[in-house]
Amino acid sequence: MTKVLINTKDLTHLEWLEQRQKGIGGSDIAGILGLSPWSSPIKVYQDKIGELPPTKETEVMYWGNVLEDIVAKEFQKRSGMKVRRRNAILQREDYPYMLANVDRLIVSKKEGLECKTTNEFMKSEWIEGEKVPEQYFLQCQWYMAVTGYERWHIAVLIGGNKFHMDVIERDDELIEMMMNEAKNFWENHVIPENPPEFDGSKASDEVLKQLYPESNAELSVQLGNSFIDELETYDQLKDNKKQIDKAIKDIENRIKGKMEDAEVAKAGGRRIMWKTYESNRFDTKTFKKEKPELYKKYVKTSKSRRFSVK
Repeated sequence: MTKVLINTKDLTHLEWLEQRQKGIGGSDIAGILGLSPWSSPIKVYQDKIGELPPTKETEVMYWGNVLEDIVAKEFQKRSGMKVRRRNAILQREDYPYMLANVDRLIVSKKEGLECKTTNEFMKSEWIEGEKVPEQYFLQCQWYMAVTGYERWHIAVLIGGNKFHMDVIERDDELIEMMMNEAKNFWENHVIPENPPEFDGSKASDEVLKQLYPESNAELSVQLGNSFIDELETYDQLKDNKKQIDKAIKDIENRIKGKMEDAEVAKAGGRRIMWKTYESNRFDTKTFKKEKPELYKKYVKTSKSRRFSVK
């Protein structure tokens, strides 16, 4: 059912990225489903057809890779289970676009391990939440869909000093849904190179900036009639947002009026803060006036595109 697409032990980072374009991996599925904070259907699509520049390894990615072995060893120590590396991209034979690049497999069991690292600010999502963050939950379910395994473990090192473990049981109903969505995405978008719609995610914003960084003043596009209705909806949503923002501000200011100089207020078990913060900001205007030549030397021009509807 599952075979090795390619051994990854001696692959460079770029070669590994190229192999990932041959199918849908565990880190892609949440983006396809619109449930990832870092990805979206259009971003996964652009990545698979090679339209996005290769992802450069960031400091976060680097340290995540470095600490992966430490997380795996600590999992062994705390769980009593032995793990081993699987230096390969795994592939389902019946659905060749279903790929898995797993962190570890549990020795003598049909179970796997996903290793994560995160910062202290994400602690509540892992320790106080009712389950594993959604994108990682889906990632582990995808690995079970590819391997046929019944259980996946996930271990995370939080802020460099808190260790947390969870167990994720196989959910066949969810896996079936994921496989259907992945099949549709691969066969109806990636293979025919038919891009999915952009959505409102940050990831879609990033793709648009990468694909179309500058406008051409000589070009004009006529949109279809369907966008007339979309623009009416856009206007209504903007009006609603103004009303909602004002209603929120009304409540905030009424509370502030009652708090006066107090830093903390309490109501029905809830805690409200209106705290003084200090920040240092560079006075660009004065610097430009007093040191114009130095300002010109260090000023950096940046370009961006502003969206507006009239």
